[in-house]
Amino acid sequence: MVAASNGGVGMRRLVVVFMLVALGLPAGGSLAHSGSTQSETLSVDTRLEERRFVVAGARAYEVGTEDGRFPAMGFHTRGEMGGIWSPPIKLLDGVWFGLDKGPGSATSWIGPARRFTSGYGHVRMDLPGTSGVAVERTDFVPDGARAVLIRLRLRALRDTRLDLMVHAHSELMGAYPWGETEPSQLDYNLRDEVSFADGALVFRDRGRPAVENASPHDWAALVGASRQPSGHALGRGFRGPQEPAVICPPSPEEAPDRCDDTAYGKGAGGRLSYDLELDAGESETLWIAVAGSDAGLEQARAELGAALDNPQGALEDKLKHRRALADRTRLHLPDDPLLAEAIEWSKQNLADSVQEAHDLAARVTHAGVDYPAPAAEIERARFFAAGYPDYPWLFATDGEYTAYAAVAVGQFGPIKDHLRALRDVSRAVNGNSGKVVHEVVTDGTVYFGANNDPGNTDETAKLPSAVALVWRWTGDDAFLAEMYPFAVRNMRYIFRELDRDRDGWPEGLGNVEREGMGEEKLDVTVYAIRGLGDLADMAESVGDDKTWDWATLKARFLERRFEAAWWMPGVPQHADSLGSPDNSRLQQRHWIGVTPMEVELVRSGETRPGLATTAQARRALALRETSCYGNAFGLFHTGAPGCDPVQSSVPAERVIFTLNSSIMAVAEGNYGRLDAQRRFVTANRRLQLPVFDEQPGAMPEIAPSPDYGRSIDLPLTERAMVLQAWGNYGTIWPVVHQQLGVSPDLGRNKLEVAPQLPPGAPEIGAENIRLGAGSIDVEAAASGGVYETMVETSGLSGVALTLGHVLPRDAEIQKVILDGNIVPYHVRIGHRGPTVLVRAPSGERHILIVVSS
Repeated sequence: MVAASNGGVGMRRLVVVFMLVALGLPAGGSLAHSGSTQSETLSVDTRLEERRFVVAGARAYEVGTEDGRFPAMGFHTRGEMGGIWSPPIKLLDGVWFGLDKGPGSATSWIGPARRFTSGYGHVRMDLPGTSGVAVERTDFVPDGARAVLIRLRLRALRDTRLDLMVHAHSELMGAYPWGETEPSQLDYNLRDEVSFADGALVFRDRGRPAVENASPHDWAALVGASRQPSGHALGRGFRGPQEPAVICPPSPEEAPDRCDDTAYGKGAGGRLSYDLELDAGESETLWIAVAGSDAGLEQARAELGAALDNPQGALEDKLKHRRALADRTRLHLPDDPLLAEAIEWSKQNLADSVQEAHDLAARVTHAGVDYPAPAAEIERARFFAAGYPDYPWLFATDGEYTAYAAVAVGQFGPIKDHLRALRDVSRAVNGNSGKVVHEVVTDGTVYFGANNDPGNTDETAKLPSAVALVWRWTGDDAFLAEMYPFAVRNMRYIFRELDRDRDGWPEGLGNVEREGMGEEKLDVTVYAIRGLGDLADMAESVGDDKTWDWATLKARFLERRFEAAWWMPGVPQHADSLGSPDNSRLQQRHWIGVTPMEVELVRSGETRPGLATTAQARRALALRETSCYGNAFGLFHTGAPGCDPVQSSVPAERVIFTLNSSIMAVAEGNYGRLDAQRRFVTANRRLQLPVFDEQPGAMPEIAPSPDYGRSIDLPLTERAMVLQAWGNYGTIWPVVHQQLGVSPDLGRNKLEVAPQLPPGAPEIGAENIRLGAGSIDVEAAASGGVYETMVETSGLSGVALTLGHVLPRDAEIQKVILDGNIVPYHVRIGHRGPTVLVRAPSGERHILIVVSS
């Protein structure tokens, strides 16, 4: 257990109580923390053979089932997306362990596990006693290593002499092509070789695939341990208890719920043996490493040696790093402690999502139908992978939503690198057009998003907003200067190339790609309006008057016309697309109808939540809260008829993506509807805690849904992601930005903190929210018409601080007190409600009290 520091909050509470009593006010609304603790582990002991797990580092990751097995899983290259990977290549189908009592005896395979535990940066499996030995297994990926380490702790229950068997089966395979692309892995994948050298199994895949424009390669994977083996064997099998392998047929319709390998597989196998002689009660630890490289055998050997040099130290370093991430944005939510705990796991989810690939050969495949020669080579790309096991690569839309979660928990470096990677790949394949690529595999393959692909327009519009977001939270002017020219090209491209009828509403695909939609999509328009405002804000900072004029005038023009063009009062919703040529409003109940309420707009340095008017937003959100549009697990992708008068030929799609629920949660917060927001925040939270569909603590891609079911009940080759980064937007951002009211503008050395407490929550708080090179603690309370905001800053000297609090719409302000003195104040009227604001003088600690009737 890791205790969350109180950071002197008890003393601050005494100060607040003294001030209130001295002023003749009630001393309610405590700001005191409860001294809550956060466990570093979560465990499960049911249906482990059906639950997937992922454990990851930036250069490698492992995906298996929680019983310790490696069945075929995933759909991109069907059945091959699990196992052990070091992007851009897969290394192994799996690794298995058994105990052998000697000649003539059958091997007792260790497992299946009885209990699985997710930990910070690692996983653990408690295995049943086998051959008189109790076994515990811990898997992790050392930071920066192209290797997975597995620690077996063996404790003798009686005097024992036996052999430990390590089986490994390779599948050296590229991250692209996939099973259904042209070419496919059937054309591209080469047969693996296996040998034994220097105490390790050596797997090679080398040569040139018989595919036009394919380059020769030399891929290697090694399996070794912290001691020399006593024996070995080589062959085509060696899958432990999964031998003989059940082969998945190519057609998903014919596939069983569980199989072990696929028609794409051309791997090899091997066995390592280790003598063990243990007295009763004696323990021994063996570290097994799986390492590899796409740059030849010698580099793979170096990776194996580095991994086995000090594995215990590497695990301790990993835990230290993950605890440091956990130390940021420590939340105190006494009314919803499970949400605070889930966000702790969200920090780990984001860290698990960071991937890094080198020497990417950027080539455009137009959704998998071409395989041209590479357009350019990109030395390095570091990014938030969208999800495991099928989307562990660079996406624009996923990263642009994940950015909001990342900055709010202080993970600045990965999101900066993510945006740089999008810029670098986009420039490599699209030149200076400004169009942002959609999906980039870790070998550099651009699956979709070239200039002549029809979308996704919204991703190009969202990138300037993501850049502005990172700049505001970090104050990093160098990052702004680096990314600004690309942001300008993004918005210029949209209105130069993707508004053919020049009506201001861009054409092209958005987040929803469904039949029957008009050329102009709602989310594309909404994000383009926001993007123009964010671009103008950045242009003002860098002194680009021409861009400021253009973006500001364009944004104002579109914003003034938005409601008349898109609002459908009889529904009541905004159209989710406009038809051609008359801009007729089309309504199909897709989730993008929430985006006019989800965005924040920046105008002349001021941030305003929500594009829709307050009245229309309330009506639209209230409809989305009905059973036709969602349930307790969140918002449907496409609503069902029955709650509105819409006549649509598009069927309902009652599948709940965690992103959809995130959009809804943020939209509710933008309009001060925190009671309704709680439903959607909780919908995402409950997938991590207290009951999870697969891996404990992991935010999945899709929640249990009427038209999807539960992931755990589906075949392993047909499931959504076990861990998806973007769903964390729907828990972290509503708490940190909307409820605690943290709104930095560090590019201009400004910071506003104006909390709004959810109904029924007398107090909330957070410590060590990272802002630029410093941090803040925030506490807020409300009781009996008294609203309190406390902020303590560290390392933010020179930053102009404004304190505030969002009040109920009918509140009448009696007095405002800052640090014990009655002070003048300003009231900002907005969608959230009246916000009392006071400029605080320089100093590290301030307490604001607003008294109302």
